[in-house]
Amino acid sequence: MDEINKQVAERLRRLRKAAGLSLDDLAERAGVSAAMLSQVETRKTNPTIAVLWKISQGLGVPFSELLGPEVAPSLVRAARLKDARYLYSADKQFRSRPLLANVPGHRVELYELRLEPGGVEDSEPHPPGSFEQVVVQEGRLALSVSGERHDLDAGDALFFPADRPHRYEALGRTAFVGLSLILYAG
Repeated sequence: MDEINKQVAERLRRLRKAAGLSLDDLAERAGVSAAMLSQVETRKTNPTIAVLWKISQGLGVPFSELLGPEVAPSLVRAARLKDARYLYSADKQFRSRPLLANVPGHRVELYELRLEPGGVEDSEPHPPGSFEQVVVQEGRLALSVSGERHDLDAGDALFFPADRPHRYEALGRTAFVGLSLILYAG
């Protein structure tokens, strides 16, 4: 986790400065305190997925932009399990692993998701015009979009506008494991 926090800190500082934003400016845009932003930039805290989403929206960049490192995109990339970098919710019930981002000419991200039995994760709306598709690989999932609930079993998928509040809830006694594909507008 230390390496991902280092990358997030470096990318956040670089993106914030490139946008000409002070910590207070970004705090106002992102809905995250300036103190929290400072702690993330100085690696004094492990930011949760929710905090990183808010920061990325405040900066107006895709979530993956914070995960760095900044590298020239390659057309062939491997995401090895041994090199996995996981992001966690505050209660550690929800885990996300970035699998695909920074695709030349496209604004798309792919994540592996895991939500422990009984776990709930509320997701802030993504930037306007965003869509998401969630595929259930294992377990069962209740996915609510703007309060409308959809129960999904292994093998099911749901495509929805992700610029609305949405909630993941693992149903039953096994963890939900799945994939999330996020498509950004423009």
